[in-house]
Amino acid sequence: MKVSGFSFIRNAIKFDFPILEAIQSVLPLCDEFVIAVGNSDDKTLELIQSIQDPKIKIIETVWDDTMRKGGRVLALETDKAFKEISKDSDWAFYIQGDEVIHEKDFDIIHDSMLKWKDDEKVEGLLFNYLHFYGSYDFVGDSRRWYRKEIRIIKNDPAIKSYKDAQGFRKNNQKLRVKAIDACIYHYGWVKPPEVQKEKVKSSRSLYRSETENAKRFPSSDEFDYSDIDSLKHFKGKHPKLIQERIDRVNWEFDFDPSQKNFDRRTAFLQFIEKYTGWRIGEYKNYKCLK
Repeated sequence: MKVSGFSFIRNAIKFDFPILEAIQSVLPLCDEFVIAVGNSDDKTLELIQSIQDPKIKIIETVWDDTMRKGGRVLALETDKAFKEISKDSDWAFYIQGDEVIHEKDFDIIHDSMLKWKDDEKVEGLLFNYLHFYGSYDFVGDSRRWYRKEIRIIKNDPAIKSYKDAQGFRKNNQKLRVKAIDACIYHYGWVKPPEVQKEKVKSSRSLYRSETENAKRFPSSDEFDYSDIDSLKHFKGKHPKLIQERIDRVNWEFDFDPSQKNFDRRTAFLQFIEKYTGWRIGEYKNYKCLK
């Protein structure tokens, strides 16, 4: 079985992406890793080159900023990396620049890829998600956070990144996937408040105009982490690769998990989900096989 990892990145230093940890977290499961490094305002290329692993293949790209609407440029960059993986790879393991795999899940991921490698009905593998917010001590637990997404796909050129690169489709059809008991640790909302504000402004520029962003982000120099509907304490262990970042945290964030900021409708939907596990109206960009 041959596995290729792939990803894209731009301005990793400027926006404090844990891209090194992201890549290194999947390398043990990959025979190669293709990373599309976009034109950046910092030394992102040098940062990726510092990994110095023979598995790494860097391709330099230029983002088409005319395709920013709806985040489409993110999918295009994803596809550029996917296109460059080895033709003889069985699987393609996608990781984004703020996502990390836990080493405890290596065996599950490897065994799942091996199990479904030759099954033509299975086009991808579906991961669970933990979305950290504000600090490494809290995770989002409301409907605003997606619970699952595809991160491993068959090496099929007909498969393309979908919309803003959250998932994938084949010939514009949802992929048929197997859910596996492995998790993506998503750290995109854990940054110093001043960096987070600039990162969010940059990300939102893919979806909103400058005028709308100016209204959303007033003159304050820092991101307001308190503007959140619901969080809970994280009681597990982080991947080893992220521990150095945790050790150098230089900002404070505290939150009362009993505090809930839901409107009446959302509170009702949260109640149903809490006691039944059913998320009414949940968006699923995949077809889960039994």
